[in-house]
Amino acid sequence: MSRTLTLSLVVLALAAFVAYLTLFTVSQTQQALVLEFGKPKRVISEPGLQYKIPFIQNVEFFDKRILDIDTASQEVIASDKKRLVVDAFARYKIVDPLLFFQSVLDERIASSRIGAVLEASLRRVLGGATFASVVRDKREELMRTILAQVNQEATPFGVKIVDVRIKRVDLPEANMQAIYRRMQTERQREAAEWRAEGEGASRRIRGTADREVTVIKADATGESERTRGTGDAERNRVFAEAFGQDPDFFAFYRSMQAYEGALKGDDTRLLLSPDSEFFQYFNGANGKTGQQGTQAPSVQPPAPTVKPSSPSDVGPSEVPEQGAAVDSGKVPERNVSTGAIPSPAPQAP
Repeated sequence: MSRTLTLSLVVLALAAFVAYLTLFTVSQTQQALVLEFGKPKRVISEPGLQYKIPFIQNVEFFDKRILDIDTASQEVIASDKKRLVVDAFARYKIVDPLLFFQSVLDERIASSRIGAVLEASLRRVLGGATFASVVRDKREELMRTILAQVNQEATPFGVKIVDVRIKRVDLPEANMQAIYRRMQTERQREAAEWRAEGEGASRRIRGTADREVTVIKADATGESERTRGTGDAERNRVFAEAFGQDPDFFAFYRSMQAYEGALKGDDTRLLLSPDSEFFQYFNGANGKTGQQGTQAPSVQPPAPTVKPSSPSDVGPSEVPEQGAAVDSGKVPERNVSTGAIPSPAPQAP
């Protein structure tokens, strides 16, 4: 009994060992290549349980998923002689495990070979484009061209290039400062042009406004002068009518205005003769000088004397007597406050 159990266990262990060496599993993300003494025998692309001959055949597994290749930054000279630092990457997929194994053997070597192809294609395509095309204008078109070229050159490796992308395109550090200074100078020039245009527009607007202000002020000044002239004429007419109706009252009113205008302030000083006509209403209630309503003798200026050439040239009647007054009219004094010559006071009957 024990011998039978032992034999069964040995047979079972031997069968498990043979199954372990014979059977293998291919997952959904893998594809396998069965090799016999290093020579490919068959390709397994479907997932599941597979078999091989122990000790004679072995299995190589390859990834079915999309793989990445990240190249190092490289310097490229564009067609306009500008240096560019380009950083790109590619994605590929193994579509023929047998060809892949025969050409590059494994993924490490494949990444190196495809990376070299990608770098060469970058230099070739970007070297024929301008700086503006690479940076801004035709970047998508250039990446599609690079993808087509790399795909064509990578076909013998049993892979398919899914995508090629340019991650970064920069200028070398030595050129960046010069580019920045040139850009700054260009922006400053444009700003100066805009400021000059704005200043010119401002001066035109200001000149138009000043001209309109001058015209409006001139019109307003003319209108005010016409209005003032009309008012002065009306005032003179009213004064004339008032003077015609009552000359005494008018003279009194004007004298009061002269007093008010001349005697303003606390330090008003006037140097006038006491019998000046300016004080006529201080000397009498009716504006008459002298006492008891009699008229004070008027101050007459000395008459000009003509020296005769001989006594016979002047008759007796033409020589004025000594002390006699000349019949010329009284010279009125000027009002110190208004600057006008006051009307003479009416003579007493």
